[in-house]
Amino acid sequence: MIRVSNEWQDYECIDAGNGEKLERWNNVILRRPDPQAMWNVDMQKDIWKHPDGHYFRSNKGGGHWEFNKQLDEYWTVNYKELTFKVSPTNFKHTGLFPEQATNWDFMMDKIRHANRPIRVLNLFAYTGGATMACAKAGAIEVVHVDASKGMTEWAKENMHLSHLDDCHIRFIVDDCLKFVEREARRGRKYDAIIMDPPSYGRGPNGEVWKFEHNLDHLINACMNILSDNPLFFLINAYTTGISSTVLYNILKTSLEKKYQGNVDAGEVGLAITNNDLILPCGIYGRWQSND
Repeated sequence: MIRVSNEWQDYECIDAGNGEKLERWNNVILRRPDPQAMWNVDMQKDIWKHPDGHYFRSNKGGGHWEFNKQLDEYWTVNYKELTFKVSPTNFKHTGLFPEQATNWDFMMDKIRHANRPIRVLNLFAYTGGATMACAKAGAIEVVHVDASKGMTEWAKENMHLSHLDDCHIRFIVDDCLKFVEREARRGRKYDAIIMDPPSYGRGPNGEVWKFEHNLDHLINACMNILSDNPLFFLINAYTTGISSTVLYNILKTSLEKKYQGNVDAGEVGLAITNNDLILPCGIYGRWQSND
């Protein structure tokens, strides 16, 4: 199954192909590399030739932006009730993954219809798209954990932009696995857990994370801090070569085995407005209760 984030007003994937994508972020047009866009596209159109910003990859790794007009250091985009800061970074990213909106909608719907207090843990939380979605939906607490201090500060800006300062959001700069293991020793419990683990990463104290080596350990640790009546457990991933069926099987043999409920998995993607194609953008796996 592919779940498409198609309810944006301030964002669109205008076109994609030849290893790149062309996007509108509010009123700014950006052209960026995308390894999934492997089909051919006509790049002779003016909109491809004259974006506001174009990220060029280097053969030596990394890359750089070239701008055709002076852009603000950052600007904002809205998704329904949420507002996010957007800014081109040195690593081609903008601080937001718009394909995740379909997951935000799922989380918000589950929390709003739970009819009970819900505490959420968001691991590898980046700039906090899921954190803000859960807080806006009424979670009584959202704990946001990421190893990057800079991304955590960005998430705090998103909290202010979305007027969620009065919500109970805790921002933690830490290694996610170590934090989960400490929460277990403290006896703390969560009703919903979200994670977006990278392929490879390092914690603030040099801890090494490898998706294929550490994911199972992390999920088992997370099960020790789930409440007796959990609401959902969602994994998102961008690791090349990992099938969504892997996430399905992991959740089927762990969460569903213990709590019943149901599991589904697949891809997340973006509709391309210049044609009827879908740009695949990663995989997800999610368990949810039958409530």
